[in-house]
Amino acid sequence: MDPIHHFVQQINALAWGPPMLILILGTGCFLMLGLRGFPLRRLGYGFRMLWAGRKAAGAGDITPFHALMTSLSATVGTGNIAGVATAIALGGPGALFWMWCTALVGMATKYAEAVLAVRYREQDALGNHVGGPMYYIKNGLGRRWAWLGGLFAFFGVVAGFGIGNLVQANSVAHVLNENFQIPAWVVGLSMAVLAAGVLLGGIRRIATVAGKLVPFMALSYLAIGLIVLAMNLERLGPALQQIFTGAFTGEAAGGGFAGATVWAAIRFGVARGVFSNEAGLGSAPIAHAAAQTDDPVRQGTVAMLGTFIDTLVVCTLTGLVIVASGEWVSGASGAALSASAFEQSLPGFGGVLVALALSLFAFTTLLGWSVYGERCTEYLFGVRAIIPFRWAWIAAVPLGALAKLDFVWLLADTLNALMALPNLIALLLLSPVVFRITRASCQR
Repeated sequence: MDPIHHFVQQINALAWGPPMLILILGTGCFLMLGLRGFPLRRLGYGFRMLWAGRKAAGAGDITPFHALMTSLSATVGTGNIAGVATAIALGGPGALFWMWCTALVGMATKYAEAVLAVRYREQDALGNHVGGPMYYIKNGLGRRWAWLGGLFAFFGVVAGFGIGNLVQANSVAHVLNENFQIPAWVVGLSMAVLAAGVLLGGIRRIATVAGKLVPFMALSYLAIGLIVLAMNLERLGPALQQIFTGAFTGEAAGGGFAGATVWAAIRFGVARGVFSNEAGLGSAPIAHAAAQTDDPVRQGTVAMLGTFIDTLVVCTLTGLVIVASGEWVSGASGAALSASAFEQSLPGFGGVLVALALSLFAFTTLLGWSVYGERCTEYLFGVRAIIPFRWAWIAAVPLGALAKLDFVWLLADTLNALMALPNLIALLLLSPVVFRITRASCQR
């Protein structure tokens, strides 16, 4: 196993290394320039379309609002708590600034993904609207590119079972056992039962549950975070100063913090930002392809809000709490760092609240990623594979809660990054379509 583990580690270093991060950021910058800043200029319009999107406005399976909630259920997850903390622990407060930059250009990427997903979606044999990178590669670039769509779907299935299922179940089992001494097998079975009750109802039931859970968990987490920041209001100014100066000067060693260069701030800020909001990875457009809409641009403006909410709102809140608390120099990392930052202001409650938030975030991620995995499986094997996939997904939950997943995490994380390659190629080649559709919409 050691040679295989070492080999996957090398691939992972390349998959999440500078070339990939530059490609993801470069694609976002190219799309933002080609769209002439449209995602930033139409942010308010996007929120209006989200509100209007509570009702159907065309063909599809779920409302535009529920499409975004399904997407957010997968993206607002452990990355918003543990991922942000890891970025700051390794890159210093300046990493948060580079997460913001990633999100700003990522809005253009997410917009383009959703536009293409709606433009090139299909109806399957069951009458469901299906789409995403594999479909806009096949239908937009032509049949000779279908192999690239198949590659994306393969990466999506394997990465989904890893990062979207096993790792999420393991995270919940670990945090609930650590904070409430609940046995891992109890957590695993309970999650499997709850997941079965949702997943067997298909995307419509998942979307309905996400439409209730995601706003509740996001607003609750924001409320707690704002209370903590209000309690540390005098530290907020210095924290923001540290974020901006650290982004361009690096951070000297201090306390348990080992120090970080400017490159470390950029590297970990961009990598964790992409991991959190998934802009460029090609997962979110799978959910947006099912939206009840006849206007790709309108759905694109709704989709780009996912990146805004995930990174510029939720991740920012976590980051500010960590930096303002001063705990980032303690030497802790991941969820433990976030928990200690909240615990400092809310003794006896902060760590528990973070544990509960992490559990809920991870569970909704498991639900959201089931949609992505199911659609990728259907693309590869047809509609007959849908029901077996759902049962396999449910069966994997207790396994994830009980297993040691170091290698599974590494492999899934690698394939998660590799999903981006086919998607980014398609986005660049189909960018003229995105620009043309957007210009035509603006002229109406």
